[in-house]
This record gives sequence, C-alpha cells and structure tokens, in this order.
Amino acid sequence: INSETDFAAKSETFLNFIDFLGNAALSNNNYNISKEEFLEYDYKDKKISEYFTEMIAKIGENLVLSEIVFFDLNNSKTSHYVHNSYKENIGKIVSILQFNSNKIDEKLSTDIKNICMHIAAMKPESLDIEDLDKNLIENEKNIQKDLIKSSGKPEAIIEKILDGKMKKFYSDITLLNQSFVIDPDKTVGDIINNYSSEYSLKIVTFKLFNLS
Repeated sequence: INSETDFAAKSETFLNFIDFLGNAALSNNNYNISKEEFLEYDYKDKKISEYFTEMIAKIGENLVLSEIVFFDLNNSKTSHYVHNSYKENIGKIVSILQFNSNKIDEKLSTDIKNICMHIAAMKPESLDIEDLDKNLIENEKNIQKDLIKSSGKPEAIIEKILDGKMKKFYSDITLLNQSFVIDPDKTVGDIINNYSSEYSLKIVTFKLFNLS
C-alpha cells in the first residue's frame, strides 16, 4: 500500500489501517483475489474501497493498493524479514520465503531468516534459472554476444566466453545461484543443499516487496 509521503506512512493511523486491511484480506476465502476484486470486497458492512476513501480524507493524502499476494502454504512453512520496519511486519522492504522441511530447529530457522535478509539485500528476480523469463535470457545472450563480437574475439571462442558471461548473469539475479551475503564463498543453493538430506529442505517460492 503506497502513500504519498513517508510522514504519512510512519503514522499510527496509516499503520493501523494496514493492519486492518491485512485482517480483511485474511477473512476472505478467495486466495486468487485480484487487487481490483479486493477493493470491491465487503468487510464489516463496507467495501474495502470505501475504507480507502475514508482514510484518504482523514490523512489528506492519496493511498494506493499496489499489490496483494496470498501464499498457499499447503503444509509448507514461511519465514520473513522486514528491513527498517515502521511497525512489526510493516516496512518498505519485506521478503517472504516459503519452504518445505521435515523439521525445524534453531540452526535452520537462523539460516532461513538470513536467506530472507539476503533476498531483501540482493533482490533476486527468480528462484532459479528455469524460473526466469525466456525472453529475458535470450535478450541478455544477444547483448553479451554482440559485446564479445565487437571486442574482436575469435569466432572459435565466442560461445565459451558467452557461457561464462551467462553464468555470471544467472549468479547475479537468481536466488539459488547468488553468493550468500553472510558467506560469499557459498551460494544460497549451497546453504539449502546442506539441509537437503537430514531436513528434506526445499524452497517453494519467495516474494520481495520493495517500495521506492
């Protein structure tokens, strides 16, 4: 939810409104609801859009529902991290990680929380390479190939150089291939793999909310 100024975003009135909307969202049974449908959702005898209108009049600033996301847990678990929180679980940068594991202990909880912090800091675009948009990959390949050719490299080694460039590209934007911020000698995938046998740990998905 966006406000026009940071002053309004940090006010108790606005933060309480977000809590109210969160409870309203959880009260609906349609977890595929769009933000447009949610604004038309009836909650305690009013549409959500009417609550927005009232709050806009109260604080004197326009408010916009930018996005609404539900996680279908289906027996999985979540962890999250809020950077520079204004209130518990509310801030400008929030990362949420959904995962499966056959057990949870303090060590795993700490590493999962650290991965959430990593997501907030490194802002990966997808979980792994296969989750990337194919057009994005092709576009990057074409850019890199043109740059390699323009540098005068022999045709015979262009594909080898391109392979290295694409590996670097993937390591920059996919979570499992990024260097872990707390231990850069390992990737996030390495951290996950350390738990794969004993904990059967698997990342289902993640979401990063980053309001600028």
